Amino acid sequence: MTEKSTSAEEEPIEQGRSEEPDERSAGFVLYSMDGGVRKYLLLRHRYGSHWGFPKGHIEVGENEMDAALRETREETGIADVHHISGFRKLSRYHFHRGTRPVFKENVYFLASTAYSKPVLSREHTQAEWLPYAEARERIKFDDMRHILDQAERSLNST
Repeated sequence: MTEKSTSAEEEPIEQGRSEEPDERSAGFVLYSMDGGVRKYLLLRHRYGSHWGFPKGHIEVGENEMDAALRETREETGIADVHHISGFRKLSRYHFHRGTRPVFKENVYFLASTAYSKPVLSREHTQAEWLPYAEARERIKFDDMRHILDQAERSLNST
């Protein structure tokens, strides 16, 4: 499965658009303090080799937060996260799975955790804790960089 996210400049998703997503996922912008430096956890996806945050499909009967917690645990082995209230950001984009167009919506929450080495699922090939500037450079898609920017601003204002 190959997912190609498009940035807002490439294929804008209109605010307030009534189109229902074909798929919905939830995850965390996860950070930790390491030697007084805030670092964000990025995972390198096996398919496409892009870097992103832990996230995954919301299952039937599951709310966004439960899905984010479950997916973070499944993809990283990290279960002890401390949700930062008031941060809920959306990423909406189109991509193709084979020849089928898909409209996807991801919701991201912000959380802290203890600095640790993640235990990766088979979906990812690498994990790295990176300071903001390095994490921003590593992220390929504009919408994901924007969410990281919002997380950093939010944390700097508290």
